[in-house]
Amino acid sequence: MRVRRRIRARATFWSTLIGVLALSSYTMLRPAFGDYAASSQSLDGRFRNPRLAGPGDMPESLLRAWWEALFRKPAGTVPASPVPIHRLSRAELDAAPDRSLYRLGHSTVLMKLRGQWWLTDPVFSDRASPVQFFGPKRFHAPPIAIEDLPPIRAVILSHDHYDHLDHAAIKALDDRVGLFLTPLGVGDRLASWGITKDNIRQFDWWQGTEIDGLHLTATPAQHFSGRGFTDGNRTLWASWVVVDDGLRVFFSGDSGYFDGFTEIGRRFGPFDVTLMETGAYNEQWPYVHLHPQHTVQAHQDLRGRWLLPIHNGTFDLGMHTWEDPFDQVLRFAAERGVQVATPMMGERVDMNAPQQGNHWWRALRISGTAP
Repeated sequence: MRVRRRIRARATFWSTLIGVLALSSYTMLRPAFGDYAASSQSLDGRFRNPRLAGPGDMPESLLRAWWEALFRKPAGTVPASPVPIHRLSRAELDAAPDRSLYRLGHSTVLMKLRGQWWLTDPVFSDRASPVQFFGPKRFHAPPIAIEDLPPIRAVILSHDHYDHLDHAAIKALDDRVGLFLTPLGVGDRLASWGITKDNIRQFDWWQGTEIDGLHLTATPAQHFSGRGFTDGNRTLWASWVVVDDGLRVFFSGDSGYFDGFTEIGRRFGPFDVTLMETGAYNEQWPYVHLHPQHTVQAHQDLRGRWLLPIHNGTFDLGMHTWEDPFDQVLRFAAERGVQVATPMMGERVDMNAPQQGNHWWRALRISGTAP
């Protein structure tokens, strides 16, 4: 037993070292960030949350969390068999009625609004990592390949972490996307990757735009940014409000719980659907990720009608079992009378009248295929 532990520890050490070296070399190729000193979120060239989070926040807690994730991972964080998905075809999407929504995995959501397609935080790579031989690996394939997607009117980006901003996906999507909508600085990254600057629009909090009758606004979130060791908080993070006449949708991106949800709800609510982060939480980072009870509370602060949990079911990014986000958010939602939609990846949701879903992860667990 001790020999096995030593072997696993050494393998983990060398894998981690290789990943760190790769990440270090990757971050040497850094974009030229714009000057965003005029932003009220900017201070000395870095973005910040409006309030100090408090004791136990970055960087000490993140370093400790990384250590525990590498060496003290609990059982059950990865399903023992593939996660079921509904495979999509281009023909099915072409025939979809307006106001259809599809979860493609993690925080990647495809929406049909005003006859056009809109895509959030597209991640299609096998790993949420700077390299594809190390880092969190997908539990399931995307329900549809990038080359089979219809033309995308705009990609909506929340921040630049690897599980939300996929370099390979952005490059592959470039010739089928009209616009990339990003928080400040994230667009600079895209430009450094070769995306045409005229196709990038960057926004501070509370700034927005109208595209073909659809109104989109970047709104506050409580998080952080960076893709390497030297670029922390050089780009802004945001949530998004999408308004299509009478339909209002909120996309949380990543955020800890804060009073900004109440203000967003006051300005833009009530929302018909809230796409809320529910997953990859840990007791050591409550200021930058929502715990399930906070997901439900934030949804209520936003004055949401239907809650659709995202940021779960695709990658192993937390210290909880892989199905825990679904079970916990349903438990807290039931206590408060909140309606929750839990579609299978690739399953269509009618944003006018969402359905609850069939609790597909429970069938997987009951069948004995997950620990």
